[in-house]
Amino acid sequence: MGSVAIVSHEACLDHRMGSQHPEAPARLRAIVNHLKGSELGDSLRWEQPPASLRAPVRALWSQVHSPSLVHTLTESVPSHGLTWLDADTALCCDTLKAAEYAGAAVLHAVDLVSAGTVGAGFCAVRPPGHHAEYDSAMGFCFINNAALAAAYLRERYAVQRIAILDFDVHHGNGTFDIFCNDPDTLVCSSYQHPFYPGRRLDLDAGNLIYTPLEAGTRGAVALREMERVWLPALAAHRPQWIIFSAGFDAHKDDPLGGLHWDSQDFGELTRLLLGFTGEPKCQVLSLLEGGYNQAVLGESVESHLVALADVCAST
Repeated sequence: MGSVAIVSHEACLDHRMGSQHPEAPARLRAIVNHLKGSELGDSLRWEQPPASLRAPVRALWSQVHSPSLVHTLTESVPSHGLTWLDADTALCCDTLKAAEYAGAAVLHAVDLVSAGTVGAGFCAVRPPGHHAEYDSAMGFCFINNAALAAAYLRERYAVQRIAILDFDVHHGNGTFDIFCNDPDTLVCSSYQHPFYPGRRLDLDAGNLIYTPLEAGTRGAVALREMERVWLPALAAHRPQWIIFSAGFDAHKDDPLGGLHWDSQDFGELTRLLLGFTGEPKCQVLSLLEGGYNQAVLGESVESHLVALADVCAST
């Protein structure tokens, strides 16, 4: 297997939206505990981003989001308790620190992969990001981490063609909103439909690939649809980088969704999507999005990472 970096920071555990909220710090603990006892074991490279990356992350926030959203987030941080932005998205006193370190993990992972230190990077971070639109925080998300990665790749490494592949039970409306006018960024999203959030579903842009799935759709059926639609789009786009917005709430046991995937389907999907015949060889980054059943989250992530490692080793 090839080398995969797991990039995270303990500050990501400090963001809390109440004891009963499904987007909880225990999600990260479940992933880390499972991976450390998994077959991947010592082959993983465990990394923490340096604090020095927090300032560049803050600067990039205003590139991928409107200044008004960044201002609203900054001014809404409470000294205690919670500030609710919508019915299920709240800031606590440590939320933006967690978001800064999540972004720092993204930048650090990009640097590691770019330098050839590892074959791929997985950012085990929270808050997640794919619902954060240019001008709106929503759906547990404040800053769009995939957009942050793309902005950094272009600014630091002059990367042009990027593909963001979003597999999650929920549509990646934020990523679609941010990149709808950017033909250099291919964005593909699979999601249960009709389902949350039900917006940004009518953007008419050739770089946006919608893959709605009915409730109960099994992983094998979803993979056939992605093979039919996503692989030709990837081959035509020829991305230099693939960014996975990796949501594991399509699992059949997840409490927030109604798709019917098994843990191994996430590995099969990863192999499928990295097997397209594009040139040049692309580099790979994966970012944690959804996944709320802690009993199966770790094994689903492991399946994804084993596939990443295998593909890295074979190229």
